[in-house]
Amino acid sequence: MAGGLFGQALVIDIEGDRAAGTPLPLDERVLRRYLGGVGLGTWLMHRLAPPGGDPLAPAAPLAFVFSSLVGTPLTTSAKFAVVAKSPLTGLLTDALASSQFAIAGKLTGNDALVLRGRADRLSVLLVDGDGPRLEPADDLAGLPAAEAETLVRQRFGRGWRTAAIGPAGERGVRYATISHDGRHAGRGGLGAVLGAKNIKAVLVRAATKVGVADQAGVLAAARDLRARSFGPATAKYRELGTLANLLAFNAVSTLPTRNFTAATFDGAANLAAEELHDLRGVARNSCASCSIGCEHIYSRKGGGSQRMEYENVFALGPLCGVSDPDDVFAASARCDELGIDTISAGGTIAWAMECVERGLIDEPWLRFGDGAALLRALDAIGARTPGLGELLAHGSRHAAARVGHGSIEFAPQVKGLELPGYEPRSLQAMALGLAVNARGADHNRSGAYEADLSGDLDRFDGGAAHVAAAVDTEDRAAVMDSMILCKFLRGVFEDPFTEWARLLALVTGWDTDAAELRAAARRIVAAKRAFNTREGATRADDTLPPRMLATPLELGSGRTAALSAQRLATMVTGYYAARGLDEQGRVTSDDLADLLLDA
Repeated sequence: MAGGLFGQALVIDIEGDRAAGTPLPLDERVLRRYLGGVGLGTWLMHRLAPPGGDPLAPAAPLAFVFSSLVGTPLTTSAKFAVVAKSPLTGLLTDALASSQFAIAGKLTGNDALVLRGRADRLSVLLVDGDGPRLEPADDLAGLPAAEAETLVRQRFGRGWRTAAIGPAGERGVRYATISHDGRHAGRGGLGAVLGAKNIKAVLVRAATKVGVADQAGVLAAARDLRARSFGPATAKYRELGTLANLLAFNAVSTLPTRNFTAATFDGAANLAAEELHDLRGVARNSCASCSIGCEHIYSRKGGGSQRMEYENVFALGPLCGVSDPDDVFAASARCDELGIDTISAGGTIAWAMECVERGLIDEPWLRFGDGAALLRALDAIGARTPGLGELLAHGSRHAAARVGHGSIEFAPQVKGLELPGYEPRSLQAMALGLAVNARGADHNRSGAYEADLSGDLDRFDGGAAHVAAAVDTEDRAAVMDSMILCKFLRGVFEDPFTEWARLLALVTGWDTDAAELRAAARRIVAAKRAFNTREGATRADDTLPPRMLATPLELGSGRTAALSAQRLATMVTGYYAARGLDEQGRVTSDDLADLLLDA
């Protein structure tokens, strides 16, 4: 087997109070074509997920997937992917996270851990060299993930690394997260999938070692990459973190505000990293095996601290019209405690606030700009309280279907996944990336906003150049998410595919080159799309909310930005052509054969 890999996934079947593990051999052709992480997880879903199955049924698989780079000294490589069919979208979802869980999980001797079945009581699953086993965890019921982690570590020992769910995951909130070391596999409801298996936490402990093909070469590459990670390409993340985007996006009219009715926010300065850094900044932290240190910690009113990033501030601040940083900090902390995705929570609540304004939901207290109302809504969602909480726990698409009266037209979602903090009408390469992405509205699997903001194309007038940018950034993301490396490193690579191929070759011993990695990227994107087609997705899903395509965005001084349905459709058609898909966006039979889905 190649360096850095074990050549097997462990399929763990849970039933009653027992867990049994069965090794699934992974052909080296599959590992080389899919790389690991999200790529390998997608292949595993094709292989193990029942077609048309309920994401929350016992038979639905949930995969924790590693890669050949995990456990090496390469900076940012201590990452893992969680992959499943999403209970929020009904399609493929994946989420990446960084922590020591990645290293310990891989060193159980497996390239992936795949969970199926359901325990008969709330339990924790332990996996090490002795295989999997269940332990009862009734005392952990209703606890935040961080508290559950602390207790299981005390119970089982510090050698175990933990990924856990909060109360929202136990209650099946469709956008519940899986958390570990204060970080989250956040989007698509993976925490609900784990909760449906009656598993509060997964604990892993290292039991073996794995070598690399060229130890000296890997060490030299690690030193070089670490040095470059301190350069100007990552300076923004070190100095202010991702929250630095807030004022920048506000300045160029691409900060979604009040449920995407505007793209600038009057209260942006109150929430800006520049302001908070001076008044509230208390610490900077790094993920496991990371030299960048993008995590910025701020003090909270009344004591304590909170990690803040652009996406949670956008979703719980401007999107809901909330400008008081104490309210946004408290809302972000509440999402962490409940174990819910901040983007989907903020987007769903913002939609509900607009419904209240329009008289479609009778909850007069739920108003834009009211921080107390925001917290009250989050509590209702986490508890799935009858009425509003139960409605919003399913996400904005499902809630709009129940409320009706045209509310789906302003539900901020694509394929059921709520939009991140990028205004599509003023970022039209990103608009295409959001529309066609397999996961739904997603900024991490399509970084086309980089092209929009580069100045190299007209971000208000989508066309062929925007299609090329969307394809290129999606390919790059597919490789980084599968090898796995942090996206914040992307700017340090001058010739990314060539440099990534060299890193992979040093670890595995494969004679990998840039052309092979480009082919792998296209294969991974195609495999995601093929899975979604299998689950019922059609061309009609590759679109944006009607509001984005019917209502021009006011930019001030009489200027507007507009994205017509026809322009988006033309770009979607161009994307299909660039990907070699048929006119309905389906993978062709020749490309399907290349995916090795039956290997």
